[in-house]
Amino acid sequence: MTRRLVATDYGSPAQVLSVIDADDPVAGDGHVVVAVAAAGLNPFDVKRVQGVMSTDPNALPLAIGGEAAGTVAQAGPGTDLVVGDRVAVYPVSGAFAEQIVVDAAAAHPIPDGASTEAAAGLLLAGVTAYDTVATLDIGADDVVLVHGGSGAVGSIAVVLAAARGATVIATASQANHDHLRDLGAVPVAYDGDLAAAVADASPGAITAVIDTVGTDVAIDVSLQSVSPDRIVSIAAWGRGDDGIVLLNGSSESSRANRRAAVAPLLDALADGQITVDIAGTFSFDDAAQAFDALDGRHPRGKYILTP
Repeated sequence: MTRRLVATDYGSPAQVLSVIDADDPVAGDGHVVVAVAAAGLNPFDVKRVQGVMSTDPNALPLAIGGEAAGTVAQAGPGTDLVVGDRVAVYPVSGAFAEQIVVDAAAAHPIPDGASTEAAAGLLLAGVTAYDTVATLDIGADDVVLVHGGSGAVGSIAVVLAAARGATVIATASQANHDHLRDLGAVPVAYDGDLAAAVADASPGAITAVIDTVGTDVAIDVSLQSVSPDRIVSIAAWGRGDDGIVLLNGSSESSRANRRAAVAPLLDALADGQITVDIAGTFSFDDAAQAFDALDGRHPRGKYILTP
């Protein structure tokens, strides 16, 4: 049997999360079974459990988890992976389990030099960040403003934009300014007069904006700096009428960007260009604590769940 973390209802994680036993998965043609060593917890998981996304009773018990890493335990016919390979799994549904069966195309070899735990928390945020930078076609002549530069997506977007030679201005709380400097960005506090602070920090005109926070202030300041088509947001869903580019991975170009991102992101993790800060590690049995922590004020970094 395989232990799985599920939600038996919608609501407070402490009340609805449960670890259940399920039949061991079997790898069919083109699929692999992965023994999960670690899985990344993301805000989307918390919102699903709370019922923010849907309260469909037919979806219960709710399988949770969108990224994981571990080792191949079974390899079905028609795959290039073999038992024992370390892999990061994305995209996936129901990653919070001791074993998961996935299409082999979603199991990506982890390069030497990258830890399994870090790989478990990289790809969901990483491919999103890569998509923002690719959609804007960031280059060396750009001055990029990143709203939320110390978050999971924002920090990787900062690194990727800087690696392309762009000048990066990034907003964050004062406590994260040294971290942003280490990533290659000029930090800006988001409280106070944000437009003036951005203008003071920028060596030239802003040419592109990556928004990961979705506040009206962030979008309003961005619209003062660039045309709407040079603003990409993963959070400002209520501002689509302003003409900004909203990314959720649903368009073909966005899906293509995200597919192309996986191998470069894992290589960047292995060579140290990208790091995944681990805010805490919790077992499935203690998962509600991680859900509650992620839903409130918490340290920078990803929460990791382990079977």
